[in-house]
Amino acid sequence: MAITAKLVKELREKTGAGMMDCKKALQETDGNIDEAIDYLREKGISKAAKKADRIAAEGSAYAEVNGNDAVLIEVNCETDFVTKNDQFKNLLQELAKHILSEKPATVEEALQQPLNGNGESLEQYIHSIIAKIGEKLSLRRFSLFSKTDADAFGAYIHMGGNIGVVTVLEGTTNEQIAKDIAMHIAAVNPKHISRDAVSAEDIENEREVLKTQALNEGKPENIVEKMVEGRLNKYFEEICLLDQSFVKDPDQKVKQIVKSHNATISSFARYEVGEGIEKREDNFAEEVMSQVNKK
Repeated sequence: MAITAKLVKELREKTGAGMMDCKKALQETDGNIDEAIDYLREKGISKAAKKADRIAAEGSAYAEVNGNDAVLIEVNCETDFVTKNDQFKNLLQELAKHILSEKPATVEEALQQPLNGNGESLEQYIHSIIAKIGEKLSLRRFSLFSKTDADAFGAYIHMGGNIGVVTVLEGTTNEQIAKDIAMHIAAVNPKHISRDAVSAEDIENEREVLKTQALNEGKPENIVEKMVEGRLNKYFEEICLLDQSFVKDPDQKVKQIVKSHNATISSFARYEVGEGIEKREDNFAEEVMSQVNKK
């Protein structure tokens, strides 16, 4: 029978499963809603949907390098215990290899792509792992990188996956210095490579803030401008990679280290797991007592 949008919508509302999963379930069961619900349950997809409103702010960053291509991904879960699970570690590898191979433009595109050519989508594969692990899992983001044979990738994963960095150094094949730069990025968290990347709007806004601060300190107006420019340099040192003191040799700036290798930093990405996600703050004592009171 024809699978209508209305039928798909009804199944989605009953199960919370994704549109493509619902459509396939209805096709497999000739449009029978009850059988489609059982189909989704058997596949673990309905179970995954029930976890969709849970907060998944833990997880791991993971980097995969293959020749002149690299990817950095973040996969979230509900508890940090799951990150030690072999199934979760295998999930990281499978997702990274797929993205590296297929190079999707967005997470949404990646989730709908077939995995390993077996007809199962990436989203369905994630749902199957959710059913086994019992926690909400989600591919949050990824960044793809490419280089030439004359360049180097620096990949670094900190604290078992809490922070992940990939950077590209052009003009050198020295992977160690590229990794050192990646470690620096993990530690110091720059926002931009250079001053040129900071928008004029952000610079002007910071200049106005610094000017107001100086005037509020009672500084004479004739020296405020010089003070502001000096403090603006400090601002650039905080947010611009090349202006920062290198963590492994604080006497040198990152730009000096890079220049000494006749290289340039063309791009980088730094993922800190869970950043920007509002985490649930449980009261552990209250949670334990609530369980005790149930007995």
